[in-house]
This record gives sequence, C-alpha cells and structure tokens, in this order.
Amino acid sequence: MAIDRVFQDSGHRLTGYIERTAAGNGHFFDPRQDKVYQTTRRAFGDKRVLLTDSNAGFDRLLVKTEGPGDPETWWLINIATGHADPLGYSYDLAPGNVGPMTMVPFTAADGLKMEGVLTLPPVTLAPGRPAKGLPAVILPHGGPAAYDDIRFDWIAQAFAWRGYAVFQPNFRGSTGYGVAFQQAGDGEWGRKMQTDISDGLAELVRQGVVDPRRVCIVGASYGGYAALAGVTLQHGIYRCAVAIAGIGDLGRMIADDTTASNSDRMLIRNLKREIGSGRDLQAISPVRFADKADAPILLIHGKDDTVVNFNQSTLMADALRRAGKPVEFVTLLAEDHWLSKGETRLQMLQASVEFVTRHNPPDAPASNLPVPATSAHP
Repeated sequence: MAIDRVFQDSGHRLTGYIERTAAGNGHFFDPRQDKVYQTTRRAFGDKRVLLTDSNAGFDRLLVKTEGPGDPETWWLINIATGHADPLGYSYDLAPGNVGPMTMVPFTAADGLKMEGVLTLPPVTLAPGRPAKGLPAVILPHGGPAAYDDIRFDWIAQAFAWRGYAVFQPNFRGSTGYGVAFQQAGDGEWGRKMQTDISDGLAELVRQGVVDPRRVCIVGASYGGYAALAGVTLQHGIYRCAVAIAGIGDLGRMIADDTTASNSDRMLIRNLKREIGSGRDLQAISPVRFADKADAPILLIHGKDDTVVNFNQSTLMADALRRAGKPVEFVTLLAEDHWLSKGETRLQMLQASVEFVTRHNPPDAPASNLPVPATSAHP
C-alpha cells in the first residue's frame, strides 16, 4: 500500500493516513475521527474528497472535492451542525464547463492490462454531439512514479475546452497499481513505457472516439520525455509534440543527477535499474534521434528548474536545429520545475495551446491527411 499523506497531532504522533489510490481511501486510528472522516467522504457521493486541515477537536474540517463536473471545490465542514459550506473553487469554471472524465481500460501489446483517464470536451461546447472522431491530445504524466485518475486536471481541461479529447494513460511504471506494475517499467523508458502510450491511443481509435490523423502529444517532466520520444523514437503517430521540462539526453541527466548527489551509490543503482546505463541510454535518448523527428516540437522550460536541468531543452533545441527540424523554444524566466508562479504557468499553457491548435486545429477537416500507424513501436 502506497501512502499519499499522513496526519499528525500536536505531539507529532501519527493519527491517520490517505492512500495513494484513485479513490483516495484513508483511515484514522481514533475511532471517532475515523467515523467523522468516513462519513464526510460518503456525504459527497462519487466525488474524491481530500482532507486538507482540521481543528484540534476534529469537528471542523477543510476539504477539497474533485471529480466529474467539479473544478475543485473547497468546503468548510461543521460536524456539529452537519453543514458543508462552499468556500470557493480552485478554478473559475461553472460545473457545466468541466469536461467529463472516465477511466478507459486498454491492453498493451504484450498483454499487460492498464487504463487511462479520458477527458472529453464539455457538453456545453457541443450539446448533443456524440464523441466520435475527435482530435486528441495525449497527455502522459510525469514521474514516471505517479498516476492519473478522475480529478480536475487544468492542462487536460484547457485542451478539452477547445474541442480535444484528452487521454492520460497510466503506462507501466506508474504508481497506484501495485509494486509489480510499477517495477514493470524498469528498463522500459523509450520502449514498452512508450508503446503503452500509443497502445492506449490505438484503443481510443478502435472505439471511434479519436481521429488517428489528428493527434498531438503533450507532457511535462517524464511526460515531456515521452512527448519527445513520441516523435523521434516513434514515427507516424503524432502531428506535433510539446515537451515541458522534458528530458532529451538521458546520459546527461544521469550525469547531472550523479554530480548533484555527490555520487550517491543508492541513487546511481536506482537510476541504472529504472532507466539503464551506457549505450542503452543513447538508444533511448531523443536528442540522439533529432534528425528522425517527424513532427514540429515545442520545448518549454523553467530557467531555474532544479529537477530537470535547463540544459536538457537547450541540447534538444540545438540538435533539432542542426537537423533542420521545426522547433520552438519558450524559456520561463525565474520559474521552477513545478511552474509555481501563476504568470509563467499561464505563459506555458497559452504557448502549448497555441502550438497544438496551429498544428492540429480542433475544427479542421482531416480528410486529406495520412492516417498514422497508431500501434507503431520504436
């Protein structure tokens, strides 16, 4: 069982925890507190309820709800009166303007079962129109030790609002599905972890939801690596790629991480197990295959990123330019890996949306475009 958050009392004693699962199940050791917590969760039905804070008596709770039709609502719960008072939203959207989300199961080429989050355009955008033959944005998560579930994702919703189906695949190596599933990603960067993503796309194409001629891939951190790999290690699948703090040169990344850790042996061992070493890294580094890029690429990177070095994007940009490939590069000044500043977060989103809509217009016919091979493997 993976733990997402723990709770402590004023004496720093552990009082409860929340599991790192899609449902966000949790437990408190004090029977009364656990009853309050479980009752609060049930009161919101199918919403995901995140306990953020409470008073010492555990009878006034601050919670956030997520889920279909919910732009992250904040509530103040008064246990004594049984009232839940809304305090506001994380995002200024009416519930009807939130794209509906569902989990879509699919099977990878080697038979491994997995799933991903499909976000469709809000019903207010095209009332009564069936979700068929839509343009799409594939949005693999970062980490890669992370996962996506049915909750409000601001990047996914931004693209869905513009008419795209957005798919967030939980490829092997993701958390939330047990240790074996996560370890199945060891040594599979650029390999099965990459083809899991395109296998998920192939399922949406099979169902008729997505037009295979109208797909781009967008991602941040590891997701940025997957976006770059999607148009360099793989071919004929995506019309464009956006890599936000993406990784282009795995050998350089490991060298930088090793130096920053003062050659920590455990880190080095884990990196070799999860990613590889030596020539293996060259075989899965997008920078080595810049001349094979088959779609325009947008690179976005925070200048003060301390997780993925800024040089990852500069090296990738240089390699693409030398190869004569179409590339654009947006530098986010004084910004970190997590896009902590509102103004640069907005800058990133505006640049990404503009790039995708330019190269894959959501309302343009695709009758004359070639159909990519969505099951293509590197």
